[in-house]
Amino acid sequence: MRATLVEQTGGPEVLVAREVATPAPGPGEILVRHEAVGVNFIDVYYRDGTYPAPLPLVPGQEAAGTVVEAGPGAGFAPGDRVAYATALGAYAEYAVVPAAKAVPVPPGVSARAAAAILLQGLAAHYLSHTTHPVGAADTVLVHAGAGGLGGLLVQFAAARGATVLATASTEAKRETAREHGADFVLPYLEPERMRRQIEELTGGGATVVYDSVGADTFESSLHALAPRGLLVLCGLSSGKVPPFDLERLRTLGSLKVTRPSLADHVRDRQALTGSAAAVLAHLADGRLRPRIHAELPLDEAAKAHELLESRATTGKLLLLPE
Repeated sequence: MRATLVEQTGGPEVLVAREVATPAPGPGEILVRHEAVGVNFIDVYYRDGTYPAPLPLVPGQEAAGTVVEAGPGAGFAPGDRVAYATALGAYAEYAVVPAAKAVPVPPGVSARAAAAILLQGLAAHYLSHTTHPVGAADTVLVHAGAGGLGGLLVQFAAARGATVLATASTEAKRETAREHGADFVLPYLEPERMRRQIEELTGGGATVVYDSVGADTFESSLHALAPRGLLVLCGLSSGKVPPFDLERLRTLGSLKVTRPSLADHVRDRQALTGSAAAVLAHLADGRLRPRIHAELPLDEAAKAHELLESRATTGKLLLLPE
């Protein structure tokens, strides 16, 4: 089978296409033929070594396709349509996946749509329902509101009745954030300007800020918060946030900061299937609308990473096995 590997950590150029043996499933595992593979920033972190892992590795954690073989006790059968979002090895034509990490794809949802939404949809769901249960009384700021995760967070927050602000770097991206449901859309602003702008627009600061950008926006995120507000650091697209003095949380208004992960919110089968069912049901009935920026051949994974890291995308990147 064809697969894309990371044999040494580094830039997008370290992603190399290879012919490798097609794996076979063991007990509790399924072999999935991929129809679409989702590209996410966590793939970059494995590629560049931010998240250490044994090499060589096949990156990617999100894909959708069809079961072609099932091991004993897997609970799936050949022909079942499935998707997964928390198992390494997706940048390939086939992958062996623990059955406990796969979820059924309902009728009416295409493999491309499932691969475009599952990982970021699961993240957006726990961030807006568990990390901070967004409600109508909230003022929510979402950085990168035109991106894959940001766009879904805007949609969830708007659907739950919050006042939603979003940031984006260009007018085209700001229009995309409006289409997702943002009430106010801003360029990226310096900390003090961000505070003043949000106060002018809403009469106060944000209840919660969802920051998937990291280093470049962290200070603005802190200043955007109302007293006792919550900063949810949910990504590092511009790099890691440097260490900072926790005493500042008190002086800026008794603020809170959290750095949650999806893995800790889908630790068991029940949590995963429940969240996935909610996300895919919202997809099927149109309450969630993933935006696909581009679809590229599997062998062009390096190009996909270049696009992702350039922050020039408005929506999801998919890799399609040939």
